[in-house]
Amino acid sequence: MSAPNKSYDPVEVEALKPEEIERMRDEALAAFAAAGSLEALHEAKVAHTGPTSPLALANREIGALPPQAKAEAGKRVGMARGAVNKALAARQAELEAERDARVLVEEAVDVTLPHDRIPSGARHPITTLSERIEDVFVAMGYEVAEGPEVEAEWFNFDALNIAKDHPARAMQDTLFVQGPDKKAESEVVLRTHTSPVQVRTMLDREPPIYVICPGRVYRMDELDATHTPVFTQVELLAVDEGLTMADLKGTIEHMVRALFGEGLTTRLRPNYFPFTEPSAELDMQCYVCRGASAGDPERPCRTCSSEGWIELGGCGMVNPRVLTAAGIDPEKYSGFAFGFGIERLLMFRHNVEDMRDMVEGDVRFTRPFGMEI
Repeated sequence: MSAPNKSYDPVEVEALKPEEIERMRDEALAAFAAAGSLEALHEAKVAHTGPTSPLALANREIGALPPQAKAEAGKRVGMARGAVNKALAARQAELEAERDARVLVEEAVDVTLPHDRIPSGARHPITTLSERIEDVFVAMGYEVAEGPEVEAEWFNFDALNIAKDHPARAMQDTLFVQGPDKKAESEVVLRTHTSPVQVRTMLDREPPIYVICPGRVYRMDELDATHTPVFTQVELLAVDEGLTMADLKGTIEHMVRALFGEGLTTRLRPNYFPFTEPSAELDMQCYVCRGASAGDPERPCRTCSSEGWIELGGCGMVNPRVLTAAGIDPEKYSGFAFGFGIERLLMFRHNVEDMRDMVEGDVRFTRPFGMEI
């Protein structure tokens, strides 16, 4: 058996010649060095190390060589590809370092700046308190009723037994809306209370009726520490068979205890309102001193001015004339109603001294009341 012919001189493939391999290597190294960005380097990488790059194609030609020439050609190509990959990795590291340094400068964040440069808002305490009152009565089975703020005189006055010559209808109390004929007075007003909502409810529904009517009302008052021309009222109306003043007082006491705590008592003082008969002023026991400051100069109370009682608003049994105007038989049904201002309730509930703070829109006033949802 004959030995291998080691003296055989293989034919050189053009792509595998030493000078050709060096040329391919040098072109790749020059392309990497010239790449000024990671995107450009990626393009050079595909061109010089990809499956169709000159060195990759030269590597495939090794299989066409005689066995005696494969080892040397493979060594040359391998060394060239190793040098190319090493130069590629080094240039990529350089470009990534440059990119990171640039990002640190261009996207720098000053951590010493305040994080809340745009402060969050806050729900207005009038809204919060009004919704809390609504929740109290909705839990008792009442519904929330709403009506227009621009109201007809009939709903605002006539249907509520307020006569034409009543002082409340004078220009100094009521804001009249100018009609199409440009008259100074018209039959349309900005509602002076939310009682028109009660009339509209009685016209739209059949008894029994249990509703609460919150909303803005308008009076011709000067804006000062205790008055505002636009304020919020909450009124309640119940119409059913057999309702009495005892039902009214029990409802009021439940509301007071739900809002101010257990153990507080209420009282009714006789008064006059055109739309209720009999009528009364509603007082609640001071929730701070519990009435102990009354008559005791050594224990003054700012909340109730040492009177022991706080006036909430007016109340009474619905006047039969109001029921008749709304189409309800006063012989069969009776009703009770009461109402009060949310701003005044907020003032003595949270010791707010100036009503103007409530309407100026300053979040420094509203934020301490929290964000009840």
